[in-house]
Amino acid sequence: MVDILMQLWGGFLVAFEPLNLMLVIVGCTIGLFIGAMPGLGSVNGVAILLPLTFLVPPTGAIIFLAAIYYGAMYGGAISSIMLGIPGASTAVATTFDGRPLAKNGLADKALTAAAVASFVGGTISVVLFTFFAPPLAHVALFFGAPEEFSLMMLAFATFIGLGGDDIPKTIFSICIGLVLSAVGLDIISGEPRLIFGDIPGFLHGINFLVLAIGIYGIGEMLWTVEENYKAGGASMLSKAVVTVQRTIANLKELLRTWKTAVMSSFLGYFVGILPAAGATPGSLMAYGVARQIARDPKRFGKGAVDGVVAPEAANNAASTGSMLPMLTLGIPGSPTTAILLGGMVIWGLEPGPRLFTDHSEFVWGLIASLYAANLFAVIINVAFIPAFIWVLKLPFTLLAPLIFVLCLVGGYAPTQDMHDVWLMLLFGIVGYLMRKLDYPLAPAVLAIVLGPLAEPALRQSLLINDGSFDIFFTRPYSAPIMITALVLLALPLLKPIMRLINGKKAKA
Repeated sequence: MVDILMQLWGGFLVAFEPLNLMLVIVGCTIGLFIGAMPGLGSVNGVAILLPLTFLVPPTGAIIFLAAIYYGAMYGGAISSIMLGIPGASTAVATTFDGRPLAKNGLADKALTAAAVASFVGGTISVVLFTFFAPPLAHVALFFGAPEEFSLMMLAFATFIGLGGDDIPKTIFSICIGLVLSAVGLDIISGEPRLIFGDIPGFLHGINFLVLAIGIYGIGEMLWTVEENYKAGGASMLSKAVVTVQRTIANLKELLRTWKTAVMSSFLGYFVGILPAAGATPGSLMAYGVARQIARDPKRFGKGAVDGVVAPEAANNAASTGSMLPMLTLGIPGSPTTAILLGGMVIWGLEPGPRLFTDHSEFVWGLIASLYAANLFAVIINVAFIPAFIWVLKLPFTLLAPLIFVLCLVGGYAPTQDMHDVWLMLLFGIVGYLMRKLDYPLAPAVLAIVLGPLAEPALRQSLLINDGSFDIFFTRPYSAPIMITALVLLALPLLKPIMRLINGKKAKA
């Protein structure tokens, strides 16, 4: 323990060198706006700015890119809350309750909750990273395909709670998402499947951001246009204000969500350390679990503060967790850390167990910079809240075209294919109709995220075990996760039976 603290102190001396500190502040600021831009996200931001890092020493370079990563995790919530457009896949769960809060004139509360929850998640994860890196990396090594599928099943089990009490509609929504996630090339045979009459654009599959931006960006805009028309053209968003008194009141209210923040931080960090999992599944699972354990689950999706706190704490914790397998095992924990890993190789640093001994100054400088990045990211985020609120005060006649243009850019940016733009517009109409028919949108969006992760894990597991499903119940890590998932799946299905039994008892 003393040795770790001494090395961490040495890391702080490196991180707070003038050049490195400046790189942290600049990186967090750039990352904040990269995360807020639909379609960009931390992956594209880090990839675009990677060449700039050759102008500074390797330690400064990784500190700069890690700060961008952190800032982007904070920034993803901004467009989710303000415009209803997920800035990145990691922030889609924030849209579920962040956007309703903004529409109710509580955008400042949602933004404050996102910033504080991100800080809590980042802090807890960096502390865990500092003191428990080797044992957690050792546990992550035992997670193979069966454990990953069990974890995805656990995530799907929490989906059932995302659709309210209408379980059939929720299951239908999940199935639609799973079908869409299967579009493209078969992962084993390489044969095209579900490409709708040999349309070439479907060969690369359906990009998650195209679906999310279509449903939550275009669909939300169409819904708001209709609501504004019914209200005689009066904007529902002009009530948004920010004052010192409201900020203090919001912070006091956030104290009641500390359990959600802590739970989501640990869950997000654990999911983040699993190779190739990343922050998106962590944030979605945290949202689902927070809804399941809430005293009043029906508040979720209508503007629950816990619904903002859970995914934001989880995705920031997961972003730190994903760096652990990268540094200790040389295995990227997310797409962004895969780019960071490539940068480390270019700089002549070989990730793995010996990195902590051969390049301790580099490693501890990076860890210390995460503390600094977390602090500066929350300060910068909170400082810009009045500017973000100002966006909501724009007349809806100006805001609607702005949202539409951002959606088009966000839909085109990931693949630079016009096919995805047309697909996004179609999903916008589908999202609008699903909302009119009272079908839950969240399960469909979450299913298309986890579908591409769950399918290869399931098929690899069955290939390993000659097609037998008992592999999920005989391995020490996958068995408890799978059993928990099945129990969670069964609980909502038992509610109608319990109501029927209670109704008969009442009549008797």
